[in-house]
Parts: sequence; structure tokens; C-alpha cells
Amino acid sequence: MTDKKTVTSRRGMLKGAAVAAGAMSVPMIATAQTTTLRFQSTWPAKDIFHEYAGDFAKKVNDMAGNRLKIEVLPAGSVVPAFQLLDAVAKGTLDGGHGVVAYWYGKNSALALWGSGPGYGMDANMVLAWHKYGGGKALMEEIYKSLNLDVVSYLSGPMPTQPLGWFKKPVSKVTDMKGLKFRTVGLAVDVFTDMGTAVNPLPGGEIVPALDRGLIDAAEFNNASSDRVLGFPDVAKNCMLQSFHQSGEQFEILFNKSKLNALPAELKAIIEYAAEASSADMSWKAIDRNSQDYEALKKGGVKFYKTPDPILRAQLASWDKTIAKKAAENPLFKKVLDSQKAFAQRAGQWHNDYTVDFKMAFNHYFAKKS
Repeated sequence: MTDKKTVTSRRGMLKGAAVAAGAMSVPMIATAQTTTLRFQSTWPAKDIFHEYAGDFAKKVNDMAGNRLKIEVLPAGSVVPAFQLLDAVAKGTLDGGHGVVAYWYGKNSALALWGSGPGYGMDANMVLAWHKYGGGKALMEEIYKSLNLDVVSYLSGPMPTQPLGWFKKPVSKVTDMKGLKFRTVGLAVDVFTDMGTAVNPLPGGEIVPALDRGLIDAAEFNNASSDRVLGFPDVAKNCMLQSFHQSGEQFEILFNKSKLNALPAELKAIIEYAAEASSADMSWKAIDRNSQDYEALKKGGVKFYKTPDPILRAQLASWDKTIAKKAAENPLFKKVLDSQKAFAQRAGQWHNDYTVDFKMAFNHYFAKKS
């Protein structure tokens, strides 16, 4: 038999052991190591695009607490902008923020996630095709064929990009011939077919080249980026509306091995942060781009609508370009066919259902005669 005194003693020992175990568990949780991922954008630090990369990282960091931290560096910190994809695939960087059109030289089909008319789809519709119409699987197939150890998240539908900044405004198709012009991706082929001499410079090099006369005109992206990069300091004419990059979005890249090493809940945070960033970026772009558009006009920049004949010439050159690329590259044709099938259905719905917002705008804000 065990006497009452012995039972009480044992209970005290067990209680003390439990308290000690609890005390030991606290510092183990508090001292859990933070996983830090080094992440570089393809944008200068002052560009709103780099800000978007930071916005994504902040969403991840805020949701992950002390378990994961993404540190964002501007273009050139580790590798030049156009070397980002290889750096992430090799593990030199853990991740990055750019655009798919930059990898056009790897496989021409990748440019179809940014360049061209996209069969009439805007950037948000291209994202819809990517997520629900088969685009994501096709992109994974292309990256796998290139032996690139990356995971790609598309995020952030860009507003329609201008034709660009010109020393002299263009009014007809022949004005484009012989023009030394900066663009990237499949737009290189489109503008080359239109007779321009294309130079695919990275973002940070465009304005200096325009200032020194190495190029006559250039496109980059939007009023906010163009303003802070200094375009209005070297050119005072901006041509609005173009098909060359009317459906582009950002790409958030991760090294596949690094990403797969993370716990499932952290990988989910990254995926959902990319989606949240997509919405936030589109809202911020409306606010900031419209403010900077007004500031540019007040600063003496003259804006012109790109003449319809030039837009039609773009479409004609686009048709010739994609026919040639599709004949050369089976994956290019595969992506085009997938886009076309989605665009025909979604575009018909969008065009039939969407009201003419310009009518309402003019009703309230157009100058009365």
C-alpha cells in the first residue's frame, strides 16, 4: 500500500515536472529562427514598380509574423534586371519581381503574357485566362522545357500602356519608319515590322539614352513610372493608347527548391499575398497614375491620342509576327490557341455586358458647348 504522504509527494513531483516542461517550451517558441528570402526587383528603387514589389513583400511579412521575411532589393543590387530569371532559377536570388516579357529571349511564347492585343483582352482578362483558362499550366510547361527551377505567380494587371514618349509627335504610319525606338518583348518584332529601329533597353537606361539622342522615342509603362524616371525632362510629347503592351501584368518569381522547403502555410501565405497584391496594385495604379497624369499636363507635357491608322498598323504587324512565330515555335502556337479560345468567349461576354463608361463621364465632366 502507498500511504497518503507518499501520494502527496509524488503529486508534487509531477506538478513540478509539468511546470518545468512548460517553462522549457516557452523559449523554444520564442527563439524559432526566421527564414529570410533575398528578393530583387527589375526596377529602379524610385519607380512605383519597385514599390509594388515592396507592397507584396510587406503583405507576406505581415501575415507570416516572425516565421518568414522577404527582403526586397532594387534592380542591379545582385544581378542586372534582364538576368533576374536565371539568378532565381540558380538560387543566386531566392525570388524576384519583374515582367514575363523580359524573358522573351528564352522562348518567344513568354512574350504572350504581356505583348500584343491578346485577341482583345485587357490585362485583367489575360490574368483570368492565366488562372482559369489554362495559361498557368502553359507557363509551367515552358519554364520546365527551359530547365528553370522557378515558381511563377502573376499579379497586378497594368493599365493600357502609351505608345510612348517622342521628341516629335507622330501622326501617320510613315512617321514610325526609321525611328530609333525602345520597347521590349514581342513588341520588338511588331515595331520592327513597322519599320522602326528597336533597342530593348532596361528601364533604368531609357531616359539617358533618349537624352543623348541614342534613341528618338521610347515607351516604358505609365504616368507615375514615366514621371519619376525623368521622361518629361527629355521629351515633351507623349502618345497615348497602343496595342503593343495592352495586357501586361507583373511576375513574382521564386526559386522552386527554396519555396518547396517552406511549410505549407507559408507557401499559402505567399500565394494569397500575390493575389492580394494584384488587387491592391490595380487600385493604387488608378490613384497614382491619374495624379501623375495631371501633374505631367501641368508641367507642360503634351498628350496626343495615337492615330487609328498607327493602331491598325500595329494589329497588321502583330498578325504577321504571330504567324511567323507560331510556325517556328509549337509552344507559341499552343499559347495563342489557348488565349484565342478564352478570349472569344470572355471577350464576347465582356463587350456585350460592359456599358460605355465614357458616356457617363462626358455626361458629368465634358465641357458644355
